[in-house]
Amino acid sequence: MGTHATTQAANAHLTTPTRLTGAEIVWATLYGEGVTDVFGYPGGAILPVYDALRKFPIHHTLVRHEQGAAHMADGYARASGKVGVAMATSGPGATNLVTGIATAMLDSIPIVCITGNVSSKVLGTDAFQEVDITGITLPVTKHNFLVSRPEDIAPAIRHAFQIARSARPGPVLVDITKDAQQGTAIFDFAAAAPPPHRPHPMRRVEVSALDQAAELIRNAQRPVILAGHGVIESGAGEQLLSLAERAQIPVALTLLGLGGFPASHSLNIGMMGMHGESWVNHAIQDADLLIACGMRFDDRVTGATATYALKAKKIHIEVDPSEINKNIKVDVALVGDLAQVLDQLLPRVATRNGAAWLKTIEASKGAVAVHDIKNLPDSGHLYAAHVMHDLWHITGGDAIIVTDVGQHQMWEAQYFHHERPRTLITSGGLGTMGFGLPAAIGAKTACPDKEVWVIAGDGGFQMTAAELATIVQEGLKVNIAIVNNGYLGMVRQWQEFFYERNYEATPLVSPDFVKLADAHGLPGRTVRTRTELDQAVAVARAAKGAFLLNIHVEKEDAVYPMIPAGNALHEMIRRPGKKPLDKPAGNK
Repeated sequence: MGTHATTQAANAHLTTPTRLTGAEIVWATLYGEGVTDVFGYPGGAILPVYDALRKFPIHHTLVRHEQGAAHMADGYARASGKVGVAMATSGPGATNLVTGIATAMLDSIPIVCITGNVSSKVLGTDAFQEVDITGITLPVTKHNFLVSRPEDIAPAIRHAFQIARSARPGPVLVDITKDAQQGTAIFDFAAAAPPPHRPHPMRRVEVSALDQAAELIRNAQRPVILAGHGVIESGAGEQLLSLAERAQIPVALTLLGLGGFPASHSLNIGMMGMHGESWVNHAIQDADLLIACGMRFDDRVTGATATYALKAKKIHIEVDPSEINKNIKVDVALVGDLAQVLDQLLPRVATRNGAAWLKTIEASKGAVAVHDIKNLPDSGHLYAAHVMHDLWHITGGDAIIVTDVGQHQMWEAQYFHHERPRTLITSGGLGTMGFGLPAAIGAKTACPDKEVWVIAGDGGFQMTAAELATIVQEGLKVNIAIVNNGYLGMVRQWQEFFYERNYEATPLVSPDFVKLADAHGLPGRTVRTRTELDQAVAVARAAKGAFLLNIHVEKEDAVYPMIPAGNALHEMIRRPGKKPLDKPAGNK
């Protein structure tokens, strides 16, 4: 059946109740929810669903490992703001999704994973490739469903989408038995709609709390806005900008908040936390008011909670009531969607002059021997910071960067300046190595007209390198920069600082990544000096299809600053050879 004909048939299913197989109902419901792309891997327990795909105008991307499917759905969701969809069979197919589901859960990413399971008649008998995937994923999903009747498929999937995208987003799993896929039922898309979403009873903002927050802002002399991932998920960038400019409040960002506030804006003071800018961490510690917007006071942001911002009153704007007072006790809680709460707060906030406080922060910034790219030598040595800075400069920052996890991830956050939301895609809460390459496939699928770069370490890249074949099969233009230092870099850094340089199990033997790319039919180039980098990036960008750069950088460089675990936010290890502003705790 041609694409036009399948589209017509799919549209007819949405308007006219029709008897369909359970497998057809899966696709008809996904189509009705606006799904155009699914990432997955077939198998026996999901085969009826795959057989029915030919009747629907939905594109399926065949992954090389189910973990890749979950990461692709995740990257798709982060880049587009829509719900990503992954699909797998029962048993090992389903369990291979779990790491990707947990990654989405920790970062509040809306994905729906659909798995097949054995026939309902043999559930619980340890049948071939049977596993209790709903039980396994219960802690790492917002909700999950086990469906054993065809008439329950559409309501379950529609409800899954509602749950995934509502309030604090997150992953939902729908497990469908094989006999439910093979049976038939009347498909009525409208009748399968879930009941209206009911907000949590605590999710309301009291007028008194808004007035109290406005009063704290009015009286503050040293306020700081802490902008997290919720700014992007809520689409609250405009409201955040208005608040910062009206009250002249500096803005510090979490890793996942980068892009939520323009990097070039004079009020953007940079990233906070374990590898954040030192002047940012000092500003937080010296502040008399913190306004936390869509962030959860993660341990990588606060350092030791007992010493965190002791001088500051705290306002927490957060959609998830369970996050209030969980890690840090706050003075005013405004529970609700960030954009909506800021819309209510802004009319109460008066203009104020923050020049003195901003001047203090700028002086702190100037007094520190900044770990800036200009301070790193360019004498034939290639540093990862050079790579990030030059890639930002060459692309003009107008690209979607998808990182893996490790040192390169932090260097990217420090040296690639993000002006717009959804231009940095990275695993924050779970810190999942192997995330980068498949997530970039999802991002490119969602945004085919955008320039997409993967930045990965030589360790994380090898975890999901098989997805190079997916790039080839899909014909995607994804550029790959492997920051190759011959180590599991971040683990090695911890060994250097805290384990007397005992580099146990961190030196890493890797294949020739350019030859690996060539084996997949992809071009590549090895880079060893900074002078080679500009031309190599230009060649990669000009190539018609995907291109891989194997970039050899200094082997024992470290990410600075760094807050050792258990230390206060202001107790940072600084780059050796520089006069530190702080006592280098943990580097005695």
